[in-house]
Amino acid sequence: MRLEEVSAVVTGGASGLGEATVRNIVAHGGKATILDLQEEKGRELAKELGENVQFVKTDVVDESSVQNALDKAVEAYGTLNTVVNCAGIGAAQKTYSEKKGAHDLNIFSKVVQVNLVGTFNVIRLAAEKMSKQEPNNNQERGVIINTASVAAFEGQIGQVAYSASKGGIVGMTLPIARDLSNLGIRVMTIAPGLFETPLFGSLSEDVKKALGEMTPFPKRLGTPAEYAKLAQSIIENSMLNGEVIRLDGAIRMQPK
Repeated sequence: MRLEEVSAVVTGGASGLGEATVRNIVAHGGKATILDLQEEKGRELAKELGENVQFVKTDVVDESSVQNALDKAVEAYGTLNTVVNCAGIGAAQKTYSEKKGAHDLNIFSKVVQVNLVGTFNVIRLAAEKMSKQEPNNNQERGVIINTASVAAFEGQIGQVAYSASKGGIVGMTLPIARDLSNLGIRVMTIAPGLFETPLFGSLSEDVKKALGEMTPFPKRLGTPAEYAKLAQSIIENSMLNGEVIRLDGAIRMQPK
């Protein structure tokens, strides 16, 4: 699929990896609908990028909210052939510590709900939309790109909720790709390493530099534009399906 043919919904599209993905799609002639809870940022970005972008305030764990956003995407641009799931949250808490006791179950549940259940909620509803469309010349109806993390494989101390949620995304990638294969819908997942995103926004430049130097090469944090470039490659290469791609500069996270 060529980027100029893309009509995408991007969750978490108002900032970070999602924002970079929206910018890249539009820069190459595609169209995008931003799904995010950050209303001010989302509307500002849509206004900046022009008529080929719209913002719809969306809670990814709410079925009616997601359905409304998908309906508006199809209404505005006539079709929906691309989904990029970037919405996500983090939490730092040990399973048990002598100071704080057992991990807060509500926090664990919320992270899994947003990151894993929210991702699946968007996938299942978008797949329904895509299935009703005519395929392109390559017999493809759509492509779905999810965002996991290297924490899915090497979760650090205090990352149990985040790692569980991202590990779930990794685990469901191949089964969903198989489920949707007869419809001509591809499913891929990107697992970023240490990236310059809003999750790192409160850190000082010195701390960010130190984190970046943990990466074997290049010794820096990844940029959202590099994520967007990989998403573009996945969209354009129809043989990429059912796989998780690490985008991490060869980093393998240590326990802490």
